[in-house]
Amino acid sequence: MSKIYLYLITAILFSACSLEPIPNLWKYKSANAFNSYTNNYLRSNDILAKNDLKTAIKHAKMGSDLTALSRIYLGVCALNISIGEEQECNNYKNISDVANSNELDAYYSLITSNIQKEQINLLPKKYQNFAVNLYNKNFLKANDDILNMKKATSQLLAAALIKDKVTKETRDTIIDVASFNGYKKAVIFWLGEAREATNDKHEKQKISKKISILESDE
Repeated sequence: MSKIYLYLITAILFSACSLEPIPNLWKYKSANAFNSYTNNYLRSNDILAKNDLKTAIKHAKMGSDLTALSRIYLGVCALNISIGEEQECNNYKNISDVANSNELDAYYSLITSNIQKEQINLLPKKYQNFAVNLYNKNFLKANDDILNMKKATSQLLAAALIKDKVTKETRDTIIDVASFNGYKKAVIFWLGEAREATNDKHEKQKISKKISILESDE
């Protein structure tokens, strides 16, 4: 029995030592860390978000292919835009020439509201109909596109890109979606947009109180 046991232990150790590293594992680790960053950032878990982003960037810099790093820089920019912050995406622009991705360039053009007709087919499919209507300035259809998007972060970004053209239905839906996911930063931003959109003084005061409560640490 002891010989069999010794054989099994030896076989396990030999197998463990002979395992080769998983190719491109750093890309998966980078993507997972960025997904965690997205959630923590939107939920105002700023310390956790900062650590997640640092981890995502660290792993993205482990290979010569800078596509993963470019995606992170664009993702950070898009998240900021989705909560109403003006962005120039300088980190992405500084490496876009060596990343050399037409798809990422198209996404950059979309989130900076400079999308060109010939770039639309290079976008992820979930954004293509929206981009067509954005390019054609058909904002009513663009609102419908937002409501039909399945991913919450995509809805937040697209709505922010036409924040002055969103309907009340779209705005209310976005607030509900952000609330459901616990995306506090997005909730506060869109409550602010709702406050600006209404002429009802009582409603303005009510929304202001909500924002004040959400921003309070107590």
